[in-house]
Amino acid sequence: MPPRERPLNPAVKHALSLFVSLYALWLLLSGHWADPLLLGLGLAAAALTVFIAWRMEGLDHEGVPVSVTLNALAYWPWLLWQIVLANLAVARCILDPRRIGPRMAWVPASQKSDLGKVIFANSITLTPGTISVQLAGGHILVHALEGAGIDDLRGGEMNRRCARVERPLAGDGRTGGEGT
Repeated sequence: MPPRERPLNPAVKHALSLFVSLYALWLLLSGHWADPLLLGLGLAAAALTVFIAWRMEGLDHEGVPVSVTLNALAYWPWLLWQIVLANLAVARCILDPRRIGPRMAWVPASQKSDLGKVIFANSITLTPGTISVQLAGGHILVHALEGAGIDDLRGGEMNRRCARVERPLAGDGRTGGEGT
């Protein structure tokens, strides 16, 4: 009878995921693929970062959201395009100051996890012309340079896409409300 395989400890899974992600990012950003010394130093830097995160007890489902990674990779290109469009809108406001009409309004946030809400709030702030001011329950207070920014957010496309990013977390039992 073959020995039973034990499932991988979640902390080890998060540590390995973080290590692979950090080293892959280092390789992509450094461009050093052939120098053994630099490859070793990049490996050591990624390992040291994972060790520090381990010691700080930051390797959990929030610190290293393994299940969100693939959905986030699909979300980023859309978000980058929204940032480009928002930059053009801000440029139009600069060229025609009459377009500027600052507004503050509450925008619904349908994300279930704290991480999902943070992704949504940060996406709003990353988009020029809008800033997330406050997160309260299922709503985010947003300041916009012009009313169209609030109207776009109320349309719900960014909200829906952020909810899709967090989808793997929504049913894992670890996502309660604030403070969990």
